[in-house]
Amino acid sequence: MGRAFEFRKGRKMKRWAAMAKAFTRIGKDIVMAVKEGGPNPEANSRLRAVMQNAKAANMPKENVERAIKKATDKDTANYKEVLFEGYAPHGIAILIETATDNNNRTVANIRSYFNKCNGTLGTQGSVEFMFDHTCNFRIPAAGQDVEELELEMIDFGVEEIFADDEDGIVMYAPFESFGAIQKELENRGLEILSSGFERIPQITKELTEDQVADVEKLLEKIEEDDDVMNVYHTMQE
Repeated sequence: MGRAFEFRKGRKMKRWAAMAKAFTRIGKDIVMAVKEGGPNPEANSRLRAVMQNAKAANMPKENVERAIKKATDKDTANYKEVLFEGYAPHGIAILIETATDNNNRTVANIRSYFNKCNGTLGTQGSVEFMFDHTCNFRIPAAGQDVEELELEMIDFGVEEIFADDEDGIVMYAPFESFGAIQKELENRGLEILSSGFERIPQITKELTEDQVADVEKLLEKIEEDDDVMNVYHTMQE
């Protein structure tokens, strides 16, 4: 198995713990998708993908419909995607994806977490190069031959594919291949259970138990922030 498989396995236990927080984040994704491409999922591939993820997270249909309706309201604030980069204690690189309607608030909050936990908020590009920006898709495993599917999907950018007893079949590809893969899976009539983007560290660093605790303290503060969507780091899981 490759890096994507190991990365996914390591993050399984660190998925959104609180269902309410997951719904809030999906709601933001819906707003951004609708503002970008309109409320019709048939004509908005990004919205289709978010709705699939909402279903996978067991988000009630009425919540999704309410979020779409809210997003079409001119008075609804738009969210801007902002990337933060920095270092935790012991040289661990951290990459933070946020969606915010108040950048000044988000910058101040993120900076305070680093300051309080002996970390350093970096400049743009200071750690992003240490992570591969990938997209992923999860489809049902029933009736699929993983090796055959991999050979067929290589032409659309898929670099790694594996069967997961819990998650079905998962495929990973470079970030820019998302649209081509989504279109091909839909053309084949394959159900997309969920899809998304992740940043996989190229190299990870092993720490002692005490050092891990120092880094976890900062990660917890960051992940609790309502503006934070995803957090990635180079600490070995």
